[in-house]
Amino acid sequence: MFSRFIFVSVLGLGLSTAVHASSADKNVRATQVLPAQFGGWQVSGAMHDSADAAAADPVNSGVLKEYGFSGFESAIYTRDDGRRLTLKAARFADASGAYGAFTYYKTPPMLVEKIGDQAASLNERVLFYRGNILVDAVFQKLSAMSAAELRELADGLPLPSGSTRNLPGLPAYLPTQSYVKNTAKYVVGPRTLQKVNAPIPADLVGFDSGAEVVLGNYTGSNGEATLMLISYPTPQIAGDHLRRIQAATSGQNSGLLVATKRTGPIVVIAAGPLPSSEAASLLASVNYDANVTWNENTYFTKKDNLANLLVNVIVLCFIIIGFALAAGLAFGGVRVLAKRLFPDRVFDRSRDVEFISLHLSESPSEATDGNVSSSIKVV
Repeated sequence: MFSRFIFVSVLGLGLSTAVHASSADKNVRATQVLPAQFGGWQVSGAMHDSADAAAADPVNSGVLKEYGFSGFESAIYTRDDGRRLTLKAARFADASGAYGAFTYYKTPPMLVEKIGDQAASLNERVLFYRGNILVDAVFQKLSAMSAAELRELADGLPLPSGSTRNLPGLPAYLPTQSYVKNTAKYVVGPRTLQKVNAPIPADLVGFDSGAEVVLGNYTGSNGEATLMLISYPTPQIAGDHLRRIQAATSGQNSGLLVATKRTGPIVVIAAGPLPSSEAASLLASVNYDANVTWNENTYFTKKDNLANLLVNVIVLCFIIIGFALAAGLAFGGVRVLAKRLFPDRVFDRSRDVEFISLHLSESPSEATDGNVSSSIKVV
């Protein structure tokens, strides 16, 4: 009897463990972003996933966390011809995080590709992001269809919902003239700012005040310079940090810091071997444009439908016409009724009502001693 109890208990524990494992496996598959197959590629072996940023990049795990890292997947794919493809996919809290990580890993020698939202490639490596997912693809050997195969993969990736799909607006303020391609870096934390060699340290930027940074390199007559844009929640906060930056850099003798300015809530810094005229021109190319965006939900209901409004206007016109006809009929009916009840007393009287009329004339026969005669006739 005791051995039977042990057997039943062990069986129940095994079933419970199996159910828990099955539930966990379903949860993993529910959040899985890499497909089992795409474009002729098949998964070879097991997929690996982790919520630890160090599993995705041990060197830059702190950078990934600043961008809102939430998960990582990796898998090896093969084709019938024996070629191999290694895919790594990092998930972020929103599209801004994926975009920032993409700019961090992107290097100037890379070529721009049309895959996903943005993409860049160098030799057998292709880096792209789609929504809040950053994908790093390394081919064993490229083919003419490699880009098309990755486009199919990108189209199948899940997209974030709501405002998490929006990209940051600050990079749009970087001027395009003399810009060195693939040098723009979008930064939201101090660790990333230190790794991209920004001309201003993180303690002067003030990420705790809600700052976000974008940097880009520009060619000048004396070499490459860095343009740094720091966006703050309000112009007042931007003005306070600008004064701190100017006070902290006014005594520097390196000659790297050239000029600063503020436009709206954005602080602009030009650093590098730039003549004063080029620095002033570079700063002048950044101007804040305040746009008011109405992002309230619009509902297509019966009340808010324009066609329904036009129908109601037409119905109102017919109602007004009906009231007018009713008033006209009522007025005419009162006249007819009055004529029948009071004949020749209110309407259509047989004789005119007496009134006094004056007949004035200036004929010579009627004039006496130059005076004009007048006559009064009573009718």
